[in-house]
Amino acid sequence: MRARTPLLLLCLNTVPALCVGQHTHQFEIGAFGSFTRYDRAFMLDNQIGGGGRLGYFFSPAVGFEFDIGYQQPTPKTGGANATLALGSGSLVLNMGNEHNLFYMLGGYTRLAFGANPGFSFTDNGFHGAIGDRIFLGEQVALRLEGRAIYSPSTGFSGGNWAGHIVGSVGLSIFTGPNSFRDTDQDGVADKKDACPGTPAGAVVDARGCPSDSDHDKVYNGLDACPNTVEGAEVDARGCPKDSDADGVNDGIDKCPNTPTGARVDAKGCPTDSDRDGVPDGPDQCPNTPAGATVDTNGCPVDSDHDGVPDGIDKCPNTPARTEVDTAGCQRASDTDGDGVDDTKDKCPGTAAGTRVDAAGCPILFTEAKTPVVLRGVTFETGRSALKPDSYTILDIVAASLVANPDIKIEIGGHTDATGSAATNTVLSQARADAVRTYLAQKGVALERMVAKGYGPSQPVAPNTTAAGRAQNRRVELRQTN
Repeated sequence: MRARTPLLLLCLNTVPALCVGQHTHQFEIGAFGSFTRYDRAFMLDNQIGGGGRLGYFFSPAVGFEFDIGYQQPTPKTGGANATLALGSGSLVLNMGNEHNLFYMLGGYTRLAFGANPGFSFTDNGFHGAIGDRIFLGEQVALRLEGRAIYSPSTGFSGGNWAGHIVGSVGLSIFTGPNSFRDTDQDGVADKKDACPGTPAGAVVDARGCPSDSDHDKVYNGLDACPNTVEGAEVDARGCPKDSDADGVNDGIDKCPNTPTGARVDAKGCPTDSDRDGVPDGPDQCPNTPAGATVDTNGCPVDSDHDGVPDGIDKCPNTPARTEVDTAGCQRASDTDGDGVDDTKDKCPGTAAGTRVDAAGCPILFTEAKTPVVLRGVTFETGRSALKPDSYTILDIVAASLVANPDIKIEIGGHTDATGSAATNTVLSQARADAVRTYLAQKGVALERMVAKGYGPSQPVAPNTTAAGRAQNRRVELRQTN
Protein backbone atom coordinates (compact mmCIF):
# COMPACT_ATOMS: atom_id res chain seq x y z
CA MET A 1 0.00 0.00 0.00
CA ARG A 2 1.33 3.43 -0.94
CA ALA A 3 2.71 5.68 1.75
CA ARG A 4 0.64 8.65 2.86
CA THR A 5 1.17 11.63 5.11
CA PRO A 6 -0.46 11.03 8.55
CA LEU A 7 -3.36 13.32 9.35
CA LEU A 8 -2.71 15.78 12.14
CA LEU A 9 -5.65 15.70 14.56
CA LEU A 10 -6.60 18.78 16.52
CA CYS A 11 -6.14 18.57 20.34
CA LEU A 12 -8.91 19.98 22.46
CA ASN A 13 -7.53 21.62 25.57
CA THR A 14 -9.52 22.90 28.50
CA VAL A 15 -9.30 26.70 28.38
CA PRO A 16 -10.84 29.43 30.52
CA ALA A 17 -14.26 30.45 29.19
CA LEU A 18 -14.23 34.13 28.22
CA CYS A 19 -17.56 34.26 26.42
CA VAL A 20 -20.46 36.16 27.84
CA GLY A 21 -23.24 34.22 29.49
CA GLN A 22 -25.98 35.40 27.08
CA HIS A 23 -26.10 32.05 25.19
CA THR A 24 -26.61 29.78 28.19
CA HIS A 25 -29.58 27.46 27.53
CA GLN A 26 -29.94 28.79 23.98
CA PHE A 27 -30.24 26.66 20.84
CA GLU A 28 -28.11 27.26 17.73
CA ILE A 29 -29.78 26.36 14.43
CA GLY A 30 -27.76 26.71 11.25
CA ALA A 31 -27.10 25.73 7.67
CA PHE A 32 -23.75 25.59 5.95
CA GLY A 33 -21.93 24.94 2.72
CA SER A 34 -18.90 22.70 2.85
CA PHE A 35 -15.79 21.93 0.86
CA THR A 36 -14.18 18.52 1.44
CA ARG A 37 -10.72 17.23 0.63
CA TYR A 38 -10.96 13.42 0.77
CA ASP A 39 -8.24 10.98 1.73
CA ARG A 40 -5.96 10.55 -1.30
CA ALA A 41 -6.44 6.78 -1.25
CA PHE A 42 -10.15 7.27 -2.09
CA MET A 43 -9.23 8.91 -5.43
CA LEU A 44 -12.14 11.36 -5.16
CA ASP A 45 -12.14 14.95 -6.35
CA ASN A 46 -12.56 17.70 -3.80
CA GLN A 47 -16.24 18.30 -3.39
CA ILE A 48 -18.70 21.00 -2.41
CA GLY A 49 -21.63 19.96 -0.26
CA GLY A 50 -23.95 21.28 2.39
CA GLY A 51 -25.76 20.49 5.58
CA GLY A 52 -27.39 21.72 8.78
CA ARG A 53 -26.72 21.73 12.50
CA LEU A 54 -28.52 21.96 15.82
CA GLY A 55 -26.65 22.94 18.99
CA TYR A 56 -27.41 23.67 22.63
CA PHE A 57 -25.45 25.76 25.17
CA PHE A 58 -25.35 24.10 28.58
CA SER A 59 -23.30 27.01 29.96
CA PRO A 60 -21.32 29.95 28.58
CA ALA A 61 -18.38 27.64 27.86
CA VAL A 62 -19.84 24.22 27.10
CA GLY A 63 -22.34 23.05 24.50
CA PHE A 64 -23.30 20.03 22.39
CA GLU A 65 -24.38 19.89 18.78
CA PHE A 66 -25.48 17.53 16.00
CA ASP A 67 -24.88 18.15 12.31
CA ILE A 68 -25.66 16.34 9.07
CA GLY A 69 -24.18 16.85 5.62
CA TYR A 70 -24.54 15.54 2.09
CA GLN A 71 -22.12 15.42 -0.89
CA GLN A 72 -21.77 13.70 -4.28
CA PRO A 73 -18.04 13.33 -4.82
CA THR A 74 -16.71 12.43 -8.33
CA PRO A 75 -14.09 9.64 -8.72
CA LYS A 76 -10.87 10.90 -10.33
CA THR A 77 -10.81 7.80 -12.55
CA GLY A 78 -14.22 8.61 -14.00
CA GLY A 79 -17.50 6.81 -13.59
CA ALA A 80 -20.64 7.51 -11.64
CA ASN A 81 -20.58 9.92 -8.71
CA ALA A 82 -20.59 8.47 -5.23
CA THR A 83 -22.87 9.81 -2.50
CA LEU A 84 -21.82 10.64 1.05
CA ALA A 85 -24.10 11.33 4.01
CA LEU A 86 -22.38 12.49 7.19
CA GLY A 87 -23.79 12.64 10.70
CA SER A 88 -21.81 13.99 13.69
CA GLY A 89 -22.23 14.61 17.40
CA SER A 90 -19.79 17.04 19.09
CA LEU A 91 -18.88 18.47 22.47
CA VAL A 92 -18.21 22.19 21.99
CA LEU A 93 -15.97 24.48 24.06
CA ASN A 94 -16.72 28.19 23.55
CA MET A 95 -14.75 31.34 24.32
CA GLY A 96 -14.85 34.94 23.20
CA ASN A 97 -17.31 37.82 23.55
CA GLU A 98 -20.66 39.02 22.32
CA HIS A 99 -19.25 39.91 18.89
CA ASN A 100 -16.93 37.01 18.20
CA LEU A 101 -17.49 33.56 19.73
CA PHE A 102 -14.54 31.27 18.99
CA TYR A 103 -14.92 27.55 19.58
CA MET A 104 -13.23 24.16 19.49
CA LEU A 105 -15.12 20.89 19.22
CA GLY A 106 -14.59 17.16 18.98
CA GLY A 107 -16.73 14.05 18.73
CA TYR A 108 -18.01 11.17 16.63
CA THR A 109 -18.72 11.11 12.85
CA ARG A 110 -20.52 8.45 10.79
CA LEU A 111 -19.74 8.51 7.02
CA ALA A 112 -22.17 6.55 4.81
CA PHE A 113 -20.90 6.13 1.19
CA GLY A 114 -23.26 4.73 -1.45
CA ALA A 115 -24.65 4.73 -5.07
CA ASN A 116 -21.30 3.56 -6.49
CA PRO A 117 -20.04 -0.04 -6.53
CA GLY A 118 -16.59 1.11 -5.34
CA PHE A 119 -18.07 3.29 -2.62
CA SER A 120 -20.74 1.30 -0.87
CA PHE A 121 -19.63 1.19 2.79
CA THR A 122 -19.95 3.03 6.08
CA ASP A 123 -17.03 4.37 8.15
CA ASN A 124 -17.01 5.31 11.84
CA GLY A 125 -14.66 8.13 12.73
CA PHE A 126 -13.62 10.82 15.13
CA HIS A 127 -13.37 14.48 14.34
CA GLY A 128 -11.93 17.67 15.74
CA ALA A 129 -12.52 21.24 14.61
CA ILE A 130 -11.87 24.89 15.30
CA GLY A 131 -14.13 27.69 14.24
CA ASP A 132 -15.47 31.14 14.81
CA ARG A 133 -18.92 32.73 15.04
CA ILE A 134 -18.92 36.33 13.82
CA PHE A 135 -22.15 37.95 15.05
CA LEU A 136 -24.09 40.04 12.56
CA GLY A 137 -26.66 40.89 15.25
CA GLU A 138 -27.68 39.64 18.68
CA GLN A 139 -29.13 36.39 17.30
CA VAL A 140 -27.47 35.85 13.91
CA ALA A 141 -23.86 34.89 13.26
CA LEU A 142 -21.63 33.96 10.32
CA ARG A 143 -19.92 30.65 11.21
CA LEU A 144 -16.55 29.56 9.80
CA GLU A 145 -15.06 26.15 10.56
CA GLY A 146 -12.16 23.84 9.71
CA ARG A 147 -12.65 20.18 10.57
CA ALA A 148 -10.53 17.00 10.38
CA ILE A 149 -12.19 13.55 10.29
CA TYR A 150 -10.25 10.41 11.09
CA SER A 151 -11.52 6.85 10.57
CA PRO A 152 -9.17 4.35 12.21
CA SER A 153 -10.62 1.55 10.06
CA THR A 154 -12.14 2.24 6.63
CA GLY A 155 -14.40 0.08 4.45
CA PHE A 156 -12.67 1.35 1.32
CA SER A 157 -10.80 -1.47 -0.41
CA GLY A 158 -7.72 0.62 -1.04
CA GLY A 159 -6.84 1.63 2.51
CA ASN A 160 -6.67 0.68 6.20
CA TRP A 161 -7.52 4.08 7.68
CA ALA A 162 -8.77 7.36 6.25
CA GLY A 163 -8.53 11.05 6.96
CA HIS A 164 -10.59 13.87 5.45
CA ILE A 165 -10.44 17.67 5.75
CA VAL A 166 -13.68 19.69 5.68
CA GLY A 167 -14.05 23.46 5.55
CA SER A 168 -17.46 25.05 5.99
CA VAL A 169 -19.18 28.45 5.94
CA GLY A 170 -22.70 29.01 7.18
CA LEU A 171 -25.21 31.09 9.11
CA SER A 172 -26.44 30.37 12.62
CA ILE A 173 -29.54 31.60 14.41
CA PHE A 174 -29.69 31.58 18.21
CA THR A 175 -33.03 30.91 19.84
CA GLY A 176 -34.27 30.03 23.31
CA PRO A 177 -33.88 32.44 26.23
CA ASN A 178 -33.92 36.03 25.02
CA SER A 179 -30.46 37.29 24.32
CA PHE A 180 -29.40 40.25 26.38
CA ARG A 181 -26.66 42.77 26.73
CA ASP A 182 -24.74 42.64 30.00
CA THR A 183 -22.26 45.49 30.04
CA ASP A 184 -20.92 44.82 33.56
CA GLN A 185 -20.98 41.04 32.95
CA ASP A 186 -22.78 40.27 36.19
CA GLY A 187 -25.29 37.88 34.58
CA VAL A 188 -28.18 40.37 34.68
CA ALA A 189 -29.31 42.01 31.43
CA ASP A 190 -28.66 45.73 31.20
CA LYS A 191 -32.37 46.49 30.78
CA LYS A 192 -33.10 44.69 34.10
CA ASP A 193 -29.89 45.67 35.91
CA ALA A 194 -30.69 48.10 38.73
CA CYS A 195 -26.95 48.47 39.43
CA PRO A 196 -25.32 48.56 35.97
CA GLY A 197 -21.82 49.49 37.14
CA THR A 198 -21.12 46.45 39.32
CA PRO A 199 -17.36 45.72 39.66
CA ALA A 200 -16.22 42.54 37.91
CA GLY A 201 -16.34 39.52 40.19
CA ALA A 202 -18.93 40.87 42.65
CA VAL A 203 -21.84 38.60 43.55
CA VAL A 204 -25.20 40.19 42.65
CA ASP A 205 -28.86 39.57 43.41
CA ALA A 206 -31.65 39.11 40.87
CA ARG A 207 -31.72 42.88 40.32
CA GLY A 208 -28.03 42.96 39.46
CA CYS A 209 -27.04 44.75 42.65
CA PRO A 210 -23.97 43.63 44.64
CA SER A 211 -24.53 41.87 47.97
CA ASP A 212 -22.49 42.61 51.10
CA SER A 213 -23.24 39.95 53.73
CA ASP A 214 -20.98 41.35 56.45
CA HIS A 215 -21.89 45.00 55.71
CA ASP A 216 -18.27 46.11 55.42
CA LYS A 217 -18.85 47.92 52.09
CA VAL A 218 -16.76 45.38 50.17
CA TYR A 219 -18.98 43.27 47.93
CA ASN A 220 -19.32 39.50 48.19
CA GLY A 221 -17.10 37.88 45.61
CA LEU A 222 -14.49 40.59 46.04
CA ASP A 223 -14.42 40.34 49.84
CA ALA A 224 -11.39 38.26 50.92
CA CYS A 225 -12.74 38.21 54.51
CA PRO A 226 -16.49 37.67 54.06
CA ASN A 227 -17.29 37.17 57.76
CA THR A 228 -15.99 40.45 59.16
CA VAL A 229 -17.55 41.47 62.48
CA GLU A 230 -20.06 44.25 61.92
CA GLY A 231 -18.63 47.69 62.64
CA ALA A 232 -15.00 46.76 62.01
CA GLU A 233 -12.94 48.92 59.67
CA VAL A 234 -11.63 47.01 56.63
CA ASP A 235 -9.05 47.46 53.90
CA ALA A 236 -9.69 47.35 50.15
CA ARG A 237 -9.79 43.53 50.26
CA GLY A 238 -12.53 43.56 52.91
CA CYS A 239 -10.24 42.34 55.70
CA PRO A 240 -10.37 43.96 59.16
CA LYS A 241 -7.72 46.45 60.25
CA ASP A 242 -6.09 46.14 63.66
CA SER A 243 -3.76 49.12 64.08
CA ASP A 244 -2.58 48.24 67.58
CA ALA A 245 -2.33 44.49 66.80
CA ASP A 246 -4.30 43.50 69.87
CA GLY A 247 -6.65 41.11 68.07
CA VAL A 248 -9.65 43.47 68.23
CA ASN A 249 -10.52 45.14 64.94
CA ASP A 250 -10.42 48.89 64.42
CA GLY A 251 -13.90 50.37 64.56
CA ILE A 252 -14.99 48.16 67.45
CA ASP A 253 -11.78 48.63 69.48
CA LYS A 254 -12.66 50.88 72.43
CA CYS A 255 -8.96 51.26 73.31
CA PRO A 256 -7.25 51.73 69.92
CA ASN A 257 -3.79 52.55 71.26
CA THR A 258 -3.15 49.48 73.40
CA PRO A 259 0.58 48.98 74.17
CA THR A 260 2.23 46.21 72.19
CA GLY A 261 1.93 42.82 73.85
CA ALA A 262 -0.81 43.79 76.29
CA ARG A 263 -3.70 41.39 76.73
CA VAL A 264 -7.11 42.86 76.01
CA ASP A 265 -10.78 42.11 76.62
CA ALA A 266 -13.48 41.78 73.98
CA LYS A 267 -13.62 45.56 73.61
CA GLY A 268 -9.87 45.82 72.94
CA CYS A 269 -9.04 47.35 76.30
CA PRO A 270 -6.04 46.08 78.33
CA THR A 271 -6.73 43.75 81.26
CA ASP A 272 -4.92 44.15 84.57
CA SER A 273 -5.63 41.06 86.69
CA ASP A 274 -3.69 42.25 89.75
CA ARG A 275 -4.81 45.88 89.36
CA ASP A 276 -1.30 47.26 89.71
CA GLY A 277 -1.60 49.66 86.78
CA VAL A 278 0.57 47.55 84.42
CA PRO A 279 -1.48 45.61 81.79
CA ASP A 280 -1.38 41.82 81.62
CA GLY A 281 1.19 40.76 79.07
CA PRO A 282 3.88 43.36 79.79
CA ASP A 283 3.35 42.71 83.53
CA GLN A 284 6.29 40.51 84.54
CA CYS A 285 4.83 40.01 88.03
CA PRO A 286 1.15 39.28 87.31
CA ASN A 287 0.22 38.29 90.88
CA THR A 288 1.24 41.44 92.73
CA PRO A 289 -0.62 41.79 96.07
CA ALA A 290 -3.35 44.43 96.06
CA GLY A 291 -2.05 47.83 97.14
CA ALA A 292 1.62 47.11 96.47
CA THR A 293 3.72 49.77 94.73
CA VAL A 294 5.19 48.41 91.43
CA ASP A 295 7.83 49.45 88.90
CA THR A 296 7.30 49.82 85.14
CA ASN A 297 7.50 46.04 84.71
CA GLY A 298 4.66 45.52 87.17
CA CYS A 299 6.94 44.07 89.87
CA PRO A 300 6.60 45.17 93.51
CA VAL A 301 9.07 47.70 94.91
CA ASP A 302 10.56 46.71 98.29
CA SER A 303 12.68 49.63 99.51
CA ASP A 304 13.76 48.04 102.82
CA HIS A 305 14.22 44.58 101.26
CA ASP A 306 12.21 42.85 103.95
CA GLY A 307 10.10 40.85 101.49
CA VAL A 308 6.98 42.97 101.99
CA PRO A 309 6.29 45.35 99.04
CA ASP A 310 6.03 49.07 99.52
CA GLY A 311 2.43 50.19 99.76
CA ILE A 312 1.41 47.34 102.03
CA ASP A 313 4.50 47.49 104.26
CA LYS A 314 3.33 48.88 107.63
CA CYS A 315 6.94 49.26 108.78
CA PRO A 316 8.71 50.58 105.63
CA ASN A 317 12.10 51.25 107.27
CA THR A 318 12.80 47.86 108.83
CA PRO A 319 16.54 47.35 109.49
CA ALA A 320 18.32 44.97 107.12
CA ARG A 321 18.06 41.23 107.84
CA THR A 322 15.30 41.73 110.39
CA GLU A 323 12.67 39.01 110.35
CA VAL A 324 9.26 40.56 109.72
CA ASP A 325 5.66 39.47 109.70
CA THR A 326 3.20 39.76 106.79
CA ALA A 327 2.72 43.46 107.53
CA GLY A 328 6.45 44.11 107.16
CA CYS A 329 7.00 44.69 110.89
CA GLN A 330 9.57 42.96 113.04
CA ARG A 331 8.44 39.47 114.07
CA ALA A 332 8.82 38.30 117.72
CA SER A 333 11.17 35.33 118.16
CA ASP A 334 9.97 31.73 117.90
CA THR A 335 12.77 29.60 119.28
CA ASP A 336 11.17 26.21 118.71
CA GLY A 337 9.83 27.18 115.27
CA ASP A 338 6.26 26.13 116.00
CA GLY A 339 4.72 29.38 114.73
CA VAL A 340 3.90 30.72 118.18
CA ASP A 341 5.80 33.71 119.51
CA ASP A 342 8.09 32.84 122.42
CA THR A 343 6.23 35.39 124.59
CA LYS A 344 2.99 33.44 124.07
CA ASP A 345 4.44 29.95 123.82
CA LYS A 346 3.53 27.91 126.91
CA CYS A 347 5.49 24.96 125.53
CA PRO A 348 8.70 26.59 124.28
CA GLY A 349 10.60 23.35 123.72
CA THR A 350 8.21 21.71 121.26
CA ALA A 351 9.95 19.31 118.90
CA ALA A 352 10.19 20.38 115.25
CA GLY A 353 7.18 19.31 113.19
CA THR A 354 4.87 18.87 116.16
CA ARG A 355 1.35 20.20 115.67
CA VAL A 356 0.65 22.83 118.30
CA ASP A 357 -2.32 24.82 119.55
CA ALA A 358 -2.56 28.58 120.00
CA ALA A 359 -0.52 28.31 123.19
CA GLY A 360 2.32 26.58 121.36
CA CYS A 361 1.68 23.25 123.07
CA PRO A 362 1.36 19.92 121.26
CA ILE A 363 -2.16 19.01 120.22
CA LEU A 364 -2.70 15.65 121.93
CA PHE A 365 -6.20 14.90 120.75
CA THR A 366 -7.97 15.41 117.45
CA GLU A 367 -11.64 16.30 117.13
CA ALA A 368 -12.34 12.56 116.90
CA LYS A 369 -10.65 12.14 120.31
CA THR A 370 -8.53 9.29 118.98
CA PRO A 371 -6.39 7.68 121.73
CA VAL A 372 -2.77 8.81 121.79
CA VAL A 373 -0.03 6.21 122.22
CA LEU A 374 2.92 7.65 124.18
CA ARG A 375 5.73 6.32 122.01
CA GLY A 376 9.01 6.51 123.88
CA VAL A 377 7.50 6.10 127.36
CA THR A 378 9.16 2.90 128.68
CA PHE A 379 9.60 1.09 132.00
CA GLU A 380 12.09 -1.16 133.75
CA THR A 381 11.49 -4.80 132.74
CA GLY A 382 8.73 -6.32 134.85
CA ARG A 383 8.47 -3.14 136.93
CA SER A 384 6.51 0.14 136.98
CA ALA A 385 9.57 2.36 137.27
CA LEU A 386 9.87 4.88 134.37
CA LYS A 387 13.07 4.94 132.43
CA PRO A 388 14.71 8.39 132.30
CA ASP A 389 14.29 8.69 128.51
CA SER A 390 10.50 8.75 129.11
CA TYR A 391 10.69 12.10 130.85
CA THR A 392 10.99 14.18 127.68
CA ILE A 393 7.74 12.83 126.25
CA LEU A 394 5.89 13.11 129.53
CA ASP A 395 7.11 16.68 130.04
CA ILE A 396 5.56 17.66 126.70
CA VAL A 397 2.29 15.90 127.63
CA ALA A 398 2.23 17.66 131.00
CA ALA A 399 2.81 21.07 129.38
CA SER A 400 0.00 20.47 126.89
CA LEU A 401 -2.42 19.42 129.62
CA VAL A 402 -1.48 22.39 131.80
CA ALA A 403 -2.07 24.72 128.82
CA ASN A 404 -5.46 23.07 128.20
CA PRO A 405 -7.00 22.81 131.71
CA ASP A 406 -10.44 21.73 130.45
CA ILE A 407 -9.22 18.38 129.10
CA LYS A 408 -9.69 15.28 131.26
CA ILE A 409 -7.90 12.06 130.43
CA GLU A 410 -7.66 8.35 131.09
CA ILE A 411 -4.15 6.90 131.30
CA GLY A 412 -4.33 3.33 130.06
CA GLY A 413 -1.55 0.81 130.78
CA HIS A 414 -1.15 -2.18 128.42
CA THR A 415 1.19 -5.22 128.39
CA ASP A 416 1.96 -8.10 126.08
CA ALA A 417 0.71 -11.64 126.71
CA THR A 418 3.94 -12.95 128.23
CA GLY A 419 3.24 -14.38 131.71
CA SER A 420 -0.09 -14.63 133.50
CA ALA A 421 -2.91 -12.25 132.67
CA ALA A 422 -3.48 -11.40 136.32
CA THR A 423 0.15 -10.44 136.88
CA ASN A 424 0.18 -8.35 133.68
CA THR A 425 -3.02 -6.55 134.68
CA VAL A 426 -1.51 -5.57 138.04
CA LEU A 427 1.70 -4.44 136.29
CA SER A 428 -0.21 -2.36 133.75
CA GLN A 429 -2.17 -0.64 136.51
CA ALA A 430 1.06 0.19 138.36
CA ARG A 431 2.60 1.64 135.22
CA ALA A 432 -0.51 3.78 134.51
CA ASP A 433 -0.34 5.05 138.10
CA ALA A 434 3.35 5.89 137.66
CA VAL A 435 2.55 8.06 134.61
CA ARG A 436 -0.33 9.77 136.48
CA THR A 437 1.97 10.53 139.38
CA TYR A 438 4.66 11.99 137.10
CA LEU A 439 2.15 14.24 135.29
CA ALA A 440 0.77 15.44 138.63
CA GLN A 441 4.30 16.37 139.72
CA LYS A 442 4.49 18.52 136.56
CA GLY A 443 1.38 20.50 137.47
CA VAL A 444 -1.54 18.46 136.09
CA ALA A 445 -4.36 18.24 138.64
CA LEU A 446 -4.96 14.67 139.83
CA GLU A 447 -8.74 15.00 139.49
CA ARG A 448 -8.31 15.47 135.74
CA MET A 449 -6.61 12.06 135.38
CA VAL A 450 -7.78 8.47 135.77
CA ALA A 451 -5.26 5.59 135.62
CA LYS A 452 -6.41 2.15 134.49
CA GLY A 453 -4.50 -1.06 133.76
CA TYR A 454 -5.78 -3.28 130.94
CA GLY A 455 -3.03 -5.89 130.98
CA PRO A 456 -2.87 -7.92 127.74
CA SER A 457 -6.60 -7.60 126.97
CA GLN A 458 -6.33 -4.97 124.20
CA PRO A 459 -3.45 -5.97 121.93
CA VAL A 460 -2.74 -3.85 118.81
CA ALA A 461 -0.38 -6.40 117.24
CA PRO A 462 0.16 -10.18 117.34
CA ASN A 463 1.98 -11.41 120.48
CA THR A 464 3.70 -14.10 118.43
CA THR A 465 6.58 -11.83 117.43
CA ALA A 466 8.96 -9.65 119.36
CA ALA A 467 7.91 -6.62 117.33
CA GLY A 468 4.26 -7.29 118.01
CA ARG A 469 4.83 -7.72 121.72
CA ALA A 470 6.80 -4.45 121.83
CA GLN A 471 3.83 -2.61 120.30
CA ASN A 472 1.45 -4.13 122.83
CA ARG A 473 3.57 -2.84 125.75
CA ARG A 474 2.33 0.77 125.72
CA VAL A 475 0.72 3.66 127.56
CA GLU A 476 -2.32 5.32 125.91
CA LEU A 477 -4.03 8.61 126.72
CA ARG A 478 -7.77 8.91 126.03
CA GLN A 479 -9.78 12.12 126.37
CA THR A 480 -12.78 11.47 128.60
CA ASN A 481 -14.75 14.69 128.22
